[in-house]
Amino acid sequence: MTFEQGLSDEDLVRLAREAPEGDTRPFEELVRRYERKVYTNCRYLSGSPSDAEDLAQEVFVKAYFGLAGFEGRASFETWVKRIKSNHCINFVTKKRVQTVDVDPGVVENAARQPPAVERALDNQDTQGRVGAVLLRMTETLRIPLVLRDLDGMAYDEIADQLGIGLSAVKMRIKRGREEFRTLFREAQADEVAE
Repeated sequence: MTFEQGLSDEDLVRLAREAPEGDTRPFEELVRRYERKVYTNCRYLSGSPSDAEDLAQEVFVKAYFGLAGFEGRASFETWVKRIKSNHCINFVTKKRVQTVDVDPGVVENAARQPPAVERALDNQDTQGRVGAVLLRMTETLRIPLVLRDLDGMAYDEIADQLGIGLSAVKMRIKRGREEFRTLFREAQADEVAE
């Protein structure tokens, strides 16, 4: 049996549940679809690039063994995001690691479109700067910002997830965006000065 990339997540979940013991191909396709995003968000939530790979693997292990209990009320992607958020927040709570917040409005609009290769290098530079800035941010501001801007969680979901009030979540996200902008500008100024 081959698993086409065109299958929906729901089909792959069903096939993974029905697969004979040892046949992990349907689940491997689900991992392939989401591993980069899960890894990136684990890195930003934990604030630890060195731990992000282990965290991402642990998220998928939890998802694999929890697949039988997945009710399908939300999409597979949403379910994995929830597992990832819980797992990374538990990690941060235990380790007290500095975490990273994201502000998607950091990319500047260029007046002209550079060639594709130049544009790709510029995007990599910007992503590298964004990641470095996020890693410098305080944990209390970075985590809510990542949950909101990368994971797309609603403010009330973030409040429940972090065990804080709704107004505190909104304030932390606002302050996180301000801190991100300040640190990002400083990083750009440092690059120009070099």
